[in-house]
Amino acid sequence: MLTIDRIVIRAPLERVFALARDVERWPQLLSHYRWVRMLERRADGGRVEMAAWRPFGPPPLRYPAWWVSEMHVDPDRAAIHYRHIAGITTGMDVRWEIAESGEKGSVAVEIVHEWAGPGWPLVGRLAADRVIGPVFVHGIASRTLAGIRRQAEAA
Repeated sequence: MLTIDRIVIRAPLERVFALARDVERWPQLLSHYRWVRMLERRADGGRVEMAAWRPFGPPPLRYPAWWVSEMHVDPDRAAIHYRHIAGITTGMDVRWEIAESGEKGSVAVEIVHEWAGPGWPLVGRLAADRVIGPVFVHGIASRTLAGIRRQAEAA
């Protein structure tokens, strides 16, 4: 499974990177996040537990998603890497990259999710490619990017 979500944000790179790496504030900034907890803090990231809602509708229904990741922050490259270590997406690799967009005062943000799928015999890969990636992963990542853009551009 491979999903790629991209957005251009009209804000300085430093502001966008600060919002992206400050995951503990996401529930206050992004309404679809239920909670984010740092389970283990390190200078370059740590172990983080995240829970979000994947809305469907109308009528608006919310499906809960939950996972734990090892988070690594690379300030030199304005990148954040996650490796999911618990939850249905265990084994998923996630990469956030933030770079100047070429448009003055704007940055391009890309989130890449790569995963072989759950270990379900026969249907695991199909479920990842057809449902988990495009419906859940993209649904949450696209909302996260839109919320980060709103926060960064409003500041």
